[in-house]
Amino acid sequence: MMVGAAPFGVIFGTLAIGSGIPVWATLALSLVVFAGSSQFVAVSLIGSGSALPVLWLTTFVVNLRHALYSATLLPYARHLPARWRWPLAFWLTDETFAVVENQLRHHSGERDGAHYWLGSSLAMYLNWQLWTLAGVAVGQSVPGLSNLGLDFAMVATFAAIVAPQLRERPVLVSALVAGTVAMLARNWPYKLGLMTAAVAGVAAGVWADRKSVGSQATAPGNAVRPQEQCKVLPGNGGPPE
Repeated sequence: MMVGAAPFGVIFGTLAIGSGIPVWATLALSLVVFAGSSQFVAVSLIGSGSALPVLWLTTFVVNLRHALYSATLLPYARHLPARWRWPLAFWLTDETFAVVENQLRHHSGERDGAHYWLGSSLAMYLNWQLWTLAGVAVGQSVPGLSNLGLDFAMVATFAAIVAPQLRERPVLVSALVAGTVAMLARNWPYKLGLMTAAVAGVAAGVWADRKSVGSQATAPGNAVRPQEQCKVLPGNGGPPE
């Protein structure tokens, strides 16, 4: 994924300088914003002379997907102190989420989960700064660099994020619904189609998950006997086991 992010950093640096954005501002976008898709949208809007409110609203909507990432990782970060949660939240990206969520989901009992998360975040952050700097340095000296089709790396990167998780039916349903809605709403203004697709995908995934759980509960041999429903742990007077 770091290799896949490399051409994006180069193209971003090239496009930003070509749009008239100063070198210091281009580097600051990567250092302070650190969100590739929003940075590309910002450069496009700045180059077209869009008003600041339009720029703010559009980049905000594009980045709303990170709220879904945060909600997913919350159970693993709830116990961390604020001095950990704030920087990890800032460094959360699509690639980092995919790697960290997979690691924590399968190895949630390990004590070094926060350090694994930090390592992944810093690796991607430094990688993005390096390739942004490379784009600023060589972008103007290589004519037509942004027209070489390097943006296909974005498609390949997101495919690598999604593909390993498509083995479960709810995830597959979620991906199909989200992809279909994203295609149908791709021309909506302010990237609203992106958030609509995300909401539709989540709703479809939840529906498919509940249906799958319901089917398993009603399958022959899985029914719970009445005496098992009322079983209480000895001596604690607590709720049913």
